[in-house]
Amino acid sequence: MQKPASSESAAPTSSRINPTVFYGSIIGIVAFLAFAMLFTELADQWIGNALSWTIDTFGWFYMLAIVAYLVFGVLIACSRFGRIRLGPDDSRPEFSLMSWAAMLFAAGIGIDILFYCIAEPLSHYVAPVTGDPETQAAIRNAMVETFFHWGLSGWGIYVLAGMSLAYFSYRHRLPLAIRSAFYPLLGNRINGPIGNAVDIFAIISTVFGIATSLGIGVIQLNYGLKFMLGVPENLAVQAALIIGVMILATISVITGVEKGIRLLSEFNMLLATALLIFVLAVSDTSQLLNALVLNIGDYLTQFTAKSFDTYAYTPGTDEWMSGWTLFFWGWWIAWTPFVGLFLARISRGRTIRQFVFGALLIPLSFMMVWMSVFGNSAIDMVANQGVSALATEALNAPQNTIYTFLEQLPYSTITTAVVAILGIVFFVTSADSGALVLANFTSILKDVNHDAPIWLRIFWSAIIGLLTLALLMVGGLSALQSAVVITAVPFSIVLIFMMIGMYKALMIEDRKENVRQDNSCVYEGVDWHERLDHVLDFAKSGSAEATLKRSIRPALNQLAEELNRRGQVSSVSEETAEGEPLPRVTLEVEFEDASNFVYQVRSVRHQTPSFIDANDDYYLRLAVHLSEGGSGQELNGLSRAQVLDEVVTAYQQHLAFVRNDTVNEAPVMPGVIGKQTDID
Repeated sequence: MQKPASSESAAPTSSRINPTVFYGSIIGIVAFLAFAMLFTELADQWIGNALSWTIDTFGWFYMLAIVAYLVFGVLIACSRFGRIRLGPDDSRPEFSLMSWAAMLFAAGIGIDILFYCIAEPLSHYVAPVTGDPETQAAIRNAMVETFFHWGLSGWGIYVLAGMSLAYFSYRHRLPLAIRSAFYPLLGNRINGPIGNAVDIFAIISTVFGIATSLGIGVIQLNYGLKFMLGVPENLAVQAALIIGVMILATISVITGVEKGIRLLSEFNMLLATALLIFVLAVSDTSQLLNALVLNIGDYLTQFTAKSFDTYAYTPGTDEWMSGWTLFFWGWWIAWTPFVGLFLARISRGRTIRQFVFGALLIPLSFMMVWMSVFGNSAIDMVANQGVSALATEALNAPQNTIYTFLEQLPYSTITTAVVAILGIVFFVTSADSGALVLANFTSILKDVNHDAPIWLRIFWSAIIGLLTLALLMVGGLSALQSAVVITAVPFSIVLIFMMIGMYKALMIEDRKENVRQDNSCVYEGVDWHERLDHVLDFAKSGSAEATLKRSIRPALNQLAEELNRRGQVSSVSEETAEGEPLPRVTLEVEFEDASNFVYQVRSVRHQTPSFIDANDDYYLRLAVHLSEGGSGQELNGLSRAQVLDEVVTAYQQHLAFVRNDTVNEAPVMPGVIGKQTDID
């Protein structure tokens, strides 16, 4: 097994495209488009047959796999692994909880909640899979089915992918790509044909998944404009909408996650919340809140049974399963590479436990309230107010339902305009997030904390728009929806290997932590006066620079010379870092078949505590960083001999871990100090 490429020379000097993955993805997308456009009838027939075969053959597998993804994520979060950060040990979240929640909401749910919030509950009410339609039991069942398709099960898939990508990329400096989750299983072979194939397939699946949602979105937007302004409902208008929205998405994606995507997501969440509150206020508020509580209870009590219900003993349900539950599972899986990578991109610094429960419960809470309020209000209109047209539209023209619903409420002119704005912004946030993710997927990034070049984001934004437009031109939206379900089967298997790789990596990290604890450093033989000087050293102005000059540099150089004399390739380097007053000093010892030993000292500026009599308001803490990030150890005031003791102890711990890991025959995970692996 070869050593992970983590040296400076192995890393790319700047971000660039990964040619194999980039051109392979483009060829796959163009080939599908050419087939669909030149042989439309044959493509529809082939995809239809493939869909039927997939449902018949793998329906049971979908049901089991979805449960496995969710259970795995929850168990990892509840275990001792839940405290591990998605990044170095000293990292902290980049985004506030509010901004993070808004981006979770916008990326993972999107415009589809406007399409389905009325149509799905009504469809299950008037045409349930079992039982009599339009009864009290049908109402309760309709909401359970809706919650089931939009709840924990789908978000469990996103959580698995996001957790895995963030862990391997931000904690171990592997590429922000699906292939990285296979490192514990394949080692450096992820940089070869297997890794390229996994990433190409993930990109194609992502493009089709996004295009499916955007195709649905543009049809609904077109009807909204017809409803409000009398704009004709045709392909020319839909093409103009796609072009206009993709221009906005391109502007957003250029500004990056921190500005455009974050601000649009926050705006959309606030606007959606305002619409939700309005519908709740102008309807029978007490009844809707009572219904919400009942719906939540029904969902939680029936969740386990629904998760395994394949309707094996109910004849005539195959079409319903393929059109609803299995279609939704395939759609969630198709979106997983996109949403998983985006969740990873915005979740650096959070613990696994924070990430899993935040990504599961925050969107779930909003979804349950949204679907319950809109769904129960719509069912009440059909059942008690005589708005039968709404039920007909739910079955035959679902894109119309949200507008017909709002037309029955006060201020319909304003609310329908709000829905149109929501649709546009949802369209933009899905497209810009998708373009950013696809650009990162097809790039070799110089640093996983940065995004792909702007030109590549613009390129993928254009590809998404063109694909959506081309499929609408050939009437291929329904075929694309079927293709999403088909392509989800192999990717669902990829997700299973992702679980195995994640668990194996966490076990390796756990063994390494145990080794560190078993060899914990103590100041044996050091006079307590010297220990006290070390503890209070931050009160001395200039002491950090003096310690670096007199103790740390000489100690690291002395140890490197001795290791080189004994045949161990070692080096000491220095580099300046923005925001750090003193240069970073790094000792690196190379290993042929394991991760390098890295011992880095950084200067961190802290405010001096008020209870210390100091001669400066600030002091420099000389913090030790190992391959896993900040170790919590500091070297202020130590002598050269004490520094040597510290470094040798850390080196001993690394050797113990490497020996232990070799015995277990698992690939040694690269560390966060090293540069990102270059991919050819």
